[in-house]
Amino acid sequence: MKRYLSVAFAIALPALLALGLAQVSLAKDLPEPRSGEIRFEVTDKEPQVAEMYHLAPHTFTFKQEFQKTSFKAFDVSLVTFPSPVKTAHEVNNTVHCEYFRPLSPGKHPAVVVLHILGGDFELSRTFCKHMAQNGISALFLKLPYYGERRPQGINKRMISDDPVETIASMRQGVLDIRRAAAFLAGQPEVDPEQLGIFGISLGGITSALASTAEPRFGKVCMMLAGGDMAQIAWESPEVKDVRERWIAKGATKEQFYESLKCIDPVTYAKNVHGRKLLMLNANQDEVIPKSCTIALWKAFGEPEIVWYDAGHYSAVRFIFDALGRATKFFQPEQASEKAAAAEKAPTSATTATLVKPVANEPAASSSKK
Repeated sequence: MKRYLSVAFAIALPALLALGLAQVSLAKDLPEPRSGEIRFEVTDKEPQVAEMYHLAPHTFTFKQEFQKTSFKAFDVSLVTFPSPVKTAHEVNNTVHCEYFRPLSPGKHPAVVVLHILGGDFELSRTFCKHMAQNGISALFLKLPYYGERRPQGINKRMISDDPVETIASMRQGVLDIRRAAAFLAGQPEVDPEQLGIFGISLGGITSALASTAEPRFGKVCMMLAGGDMAQIAWESPEVKDVRERWIAKGATKEQFYESLKCIDPVTYAKNVHGRKLLMLNANQDEVIPKSCTIALWKAFGEPEIVWYDAGHYSAVRFIFDALGRATKFFQPEQASEKAAAAEKAPTSATTATLVKPVANEPAASSSKK
């Protein structure tokens, strides 16, 4: 995934530069570094959260260091805080984030942004920049064993060929995300009532799972994601090592499926009913089986879904469409709009959109179901 998406993203980079989304850092006056404490409080919906994703009320520390950039509409800072989970690898026990903060006055919605399996961070940063440019605070979080969190000299990954290790890392990722939500809610420029989460591929699946465990995420946008984690792991060429190791141990397919239910967003789907959801998927996805996308869509209450006429990797052709849709989705809502949305929540009406490439540019046609 990293190889193909990286190549496709490189092809799109000149156009992104023209939009000002990939500018080079330049010197300017920087705010002083910050450090402090964040209070994690649970909501009245905490009893609905699966036990393995529970967090008790607590306080944690954070550090924030501002970076030199040329952006005028937002600034960028590096944010770190301790993971709630202590692993044997000390470097993995600190969560590393990049915070894209709008500089316009007033309170802003805020989004946690997650990356792909291959760890191509530029794709996630592009979404963060576009969101921040449009008044949305975006916190790009690096999942366990990615980036600065990967131990040197050890072949350790979040998605391992050992399902037990994968489950432990996914749990850590979800708990890290819960602290990230608390960090955003505690920032003076953020409206704590308008928190969301966005991710692509592995990040999309993790976003779906984290949304079932963190009640404060009122909006969830999942790109190239699906449910039925075991089927994805069993059938996807991206993680064939997982399947092969399981078979080598003499375990069965049924046991494999049962073992991964605890990290499958479909398992806890009822927790997100009534929230605002958006799915961006590829109708020819060769990594996430379409049946897995449909399983997540149905379990999550058949929310709005966009089908890109593409495969998992070639969906990068639609990056501009996805940037626009995701940013619009997380745009600020006025009190009247939120009230109207709440009244419409219990409906089964679904909007399905098919987006096709026309003359090398994406064009959309939609139908309602």
